Amino acid sequence: MPRAATTLDGFNAIAEVRRRQILQFLARQEQNVGAIVDALHLPQPSVSKHLGVLRKVGLVRSRRHGREILYRTNADGIRPLYEWTKTFEQLWQHQLLRVKERAEAAHNSTKEKSDKE
Repeated sequence: MPRAATTLDGFNAIAEVRRRQILQFLARQEQNVGAIVDALHLPQPSVSKHLGVLRKVGLVRSRRHGREILYRTNADGIRPLYEWTKTFEQLWQHQLLRVKERAEAAHNSTKEKSDKE
């Protein structure tokens, strides 16, 4: 089965690791293409292409400032991704609770052994 177009939605767009890296970088602050290229050590044409995809699906916005274009993440566009991953939060909390319970049980077991000696 062929993969869906990367410009179909945000989920398909972030399937590409470099786009996720760009989104993470832009989450800190608005940047121009050159700053993204320098920070992520990616070729400029590649960054521009990925930004185009991210803009098309609404994960990134741009604005002109003089002669340069500045890019930033679009919180409204990212919201569906966040809400979808949030459905798994309970699973992770449950897993963390189990890890905590095991660690406490191991600690108590060790403490009981040392108390007997």
